[in-house]
Amino acid sequence: MDDDTRTALEAAAFRTLVAHLRDRPDVQNIDLMNLAGFCRNCLSKWYRAAAEERGVGMDYNEAREIVYGLPYAEWKARHQTEATPEQRAAWEASHPSR
Repeated sequence: MDDDTRTALEAAAFRTLVAHLRDRPDVQNIDLMNLAGFCRNCLSKWYRAAAEERGVGMDYNEAREIVYGLPYAEWKARHQTEATPEQRAAWEASHPSR
């Protein structure tokens, strides 16, 4: 497989992942972190880092809007719930140094 094809496939997979996460706002970031070790905010940080590596200026909020599909504050107000004690305990167990 040539590099251009690989890059195109990776980009398509990323767009599909982002679309899936946008379609599932019921899945909380803390659940993603507890189960997979990353969340929408992580994707946003990785997106911003990739932009910066290529000389594209982008701040964190711009990257989050790309991943969330709307400004983060709006997404948070619409979809984010308070973490349950179980979610917090799972977070603490998987991130003991934080």
